[in-house]
Parts: sequence; structure tokens; C-alpha cells
Amino acid sequence: MSAILALGFAIGMQHALEADHVAAVSSLVSGDRSMKSMVSHGALWGAGHTLILMVVGGAAVLLGLSLHPSFSNGLEFCVGLMLVMLGSHVLYRLWRDRVHFHRHRHGDRPPHFHAHSHKGERAAHHRSGHHHEHPDRSWIRPLVVGVMHGLAGTAAVVVLTAAAQTTPTMGLAYIGVFGAGSIAGMVAVTALIAVPMSLTASALTRMNRVLQGAIGAITISIGGTILVRTSVLF
Repeated sequence: MSAILALGFAIGMQHALEADHVAAVSSLVSGDRSMKSMVSHGALWGAGHTLILMVVGGAAVLLGLSLHPSFSNGLEFCVGLMLVMLGSHVLYRLWRDRVHFHRHRHGDRPPHFHAHSHKGERAAHHRSGHHHEHPDRSWIRPLVVGVMHGLAGTAAVVVLTAAAQTTPTMGLAYIGVFGAGSIAGMVAVTALIAVPMSLTASALTRMNRVLQGAIGAITISIGGTILVRTSVLF
């Protein structure tokens, strides 16, 4: 039992490294400048992914249910569409917001770098106001994206594997450790993504925009590939 659960955790970490998962989370965190915020978004993706696996996997284990192949294919098509939308939003935000970075302070607090937008302003840059607030980051999007990924693609294999275990308790435990592995894997990946994003945000505005543009383009490419592959199967 210990060996099987350890294998489930390792497979969960590997699952988080799949290209569509990394692309989705990269697009979600591309607008962030705080490593803590980026890593928390990765953890939320893993939480949503694990939550839906526990629900669907629990039904598979306890009720003997399974996902029909055409239904799984439809869900994967939705994931591809979601990736195209996420990547497009990154590129649109870069064009729309005219984002750049400023070193400034709030009151007597230490100075820091912060992304700033001049969307809709026509005044010369040096005459523009740079007063702004630091809004709370939304936690809903990464959670929903994780749920979608949990329903689609190779996650269905986890449900089948869990259902094949000797007891319902063993099956649920397998899904749980797989989910924990996917959370750990995505947190590690997001931390790696956060390093270049944070460094370029604090020193190289143009390089940061190039990185964001590359993330958007790659995400669209991966999403388009999934759309083409799954549409052929319909």
C-alpha cells in the first residue's frame, strides 16, 4: 500500500508538469509581480484539480461510475479553448494596458517596483499620475482552471486506477496522494516561473513584456493543438 501511494504522489507531481497545465498557470500568473502571489496561484490550481478528482474519483470508487470517452474528449476540447482564451487575454492585456514598471514607495514604506498601466491616458508619460492601489488578487480563476484540468485529459486515468484498487479506502487514498503530488508539482513549477518574471519586472520592463508575450503565444499554440486533436475525434 505504501509503495502504491508513493507512486501515486510521484505520478501526481509528473502530471502537474504536462505542457497544458504549465501553460495555463503561466498565463494566470504572468500579470503578477509577487512570488508569493504566483506560488499561491499555482497552489490554487492544484487545489481545484484535486477537489474535482476527489468528487469524480469518489463517485467512481464508491458507485462504480466511469467517464464516457466522448464526454472526456469534450472536456479536453474545452480545456484547449480555455488555453486559447487565457493566452489571448495575456496578449490583449499587454496591448491594452501599456504596462511598464516604476520604482516608488507608499508613504514611509520601503520602495518597490510595481506594474503600472496608462490605459486610456493621452497625456505625456511624465505628466501622468502614478498613484494607485494594490488590489487583492483573485483566487477564483486558478481554482476554476484547475477544476477544468482535473476533469479532462489524463486525469481520467487516475479515476480508473483508483477504481481498480482493492478497497474503496485504498482508491480514495490513491486519489488523495495523487492530488497532493499535483499540488506540490505545480507549486514547484510556479516558483520556477516566478523567478524570471520577478527579476525582469524589477529591472527590465521590455524583457518582462517579451516573456509575457511568449507565454501568451505558447499558451495559444498548445490550446490550438488540443482543439485540433480533439475536434478530429468528434
